[in-house]
Amino acid sequence: MFPVYYRQLARAAFAYPAIDNHAHPLLTEKHREALPFEGLNSEAVGEALVDDSIHTLACYRSTSQLARLFGLKGGEDGWEAVKEKRASLDYAQLCKMCMQPSGIQCILIDDGLSGVRDLAEGYRWHDQYTCSPTRRIVRIEVEAQNMLLGLARSLPYEVDSSMVSDLLVTFTHNFEARIVTCANDNEVAGFKSIACYRTGLDISTSGAKEDVENSLLEAWAQYKATGDLRFKHKALNDYLVRIVLRLAGQYKKPVQFHTGLGDSDITLTKSSPAQMQPVIKAFPETTFVLLHSSYPYSRDAGYLTAVYKNVYLDFGEIFPCLSADGQRAVVKQILELSPTNKILWSTDGRWWPETYYLASVQSRQALYDVFADCIRREELTENQATAIVEKMLFHNSNRLYGLGLTPKLDIIM
Repeated sequence: MFPVYYRQLARAAFAYPAIDNHAHPLLTEKHREALPFEGLNSEAVGEALVDDSIHTLACYRSTSQLARLFGLKGGEDGWEAVKEKRASLDYAQLCKMCMQPSGIQCILIDDGLSGVRDLAEGYRWHDQYTCSPTRRIVRIEVEAQNMLLGLARSLPYEVDSSMVSDLLVTFTHNFEARIVTCANDNEVAGFKSIACYRTGLDISTSGAKEDVENSLLEAWAQYKATGDLRFKHKALNDYLVRIVLRLAGQYKKPVQFHTGLGDSDITLTKSSPAQMQPVIKAFPETTFVLLHSSYPYSRDAGYLTAVYKNVYLDFGEIFPCLSADGQRAVVKQILELSPTNKILWSTDGRWWPETYYLASVQSRQALYDVFADCIRREELTENQATAIVEKMLFHNSNRLYGLGLTPKLDIIM
């Protein structure tokens, strides 16, 4: 017996417009081959990325879907054939081919990726592929690093322990002013922290001034010794996050946090959002958005979303990084506890337009599969399931970020 097809649910899952609440810019045409394309399906790096990631179920599925998109025939539809075909396509054509069927109406772009920012397009460039203007998500660690770099280049003297207190005062004042400027910018939808990558999500709710000064002095010494600046000093990082949480609460701007799924730079045990419980409780007026489904800690994230009014959960990046079964399992885990009015859709699209395409196609399929099962088991009516999918794809982000958009219902014809 064939399963029942739910037409109303299908229209929502496969054709309702979406707000991509977390993504990154695409590479410029000049730099379209600058990064290994294997990063499409994996956060691995080096040999683990190039040699091993292509043997995952996620990659096999992506290969098949891209081969169909590119019109490749059987026998010519392997990973290398897909790479060759995409390289032969005009870049504008490739971007349009991937973005047009995604159904994305608006993108919120974190354009603060360190080290590769010069390879990517500006956030407003992406407006050509959406019917609503792209908005920015400001990465706070990058803003802070740029602030300290500016000070380091402008001060005519060396900073030592006797002067670091004055430096911290100046740095804090400038950083707070920058965050307030961003919060007042209509093109900024919110902020983002990558504390998960730098020092872990066990963010302290307070800190001794001496510890922050020592961390600042270490960062300053690092810059003077290497010419490079990357905040990985816990007292300083936590101090900056607290500043942003306080100001974001005042200005009603959500703060996104990378949680869970990431590359080998992450300490996995410190990437669970459960580590954030104290800081979530300490800033009840600030909205926290837990990114990337918090995989593999999705149930932890669902719990926090259920019990704290100020916590929302994004279910991105698992598309296309997980197998189809894995994706459905995560969506089900999120729905175990999370209020459906607090779940946000995203692609975590980055660098290659195919990331946006695959994330959209695969997430929409997962939503249909999961909610069709709920209807079959009579746990939800089709009307209820349809309304939930529409909230997850569009309305929850529209409300949370104050975007004021009207869904363009003919976005996918």
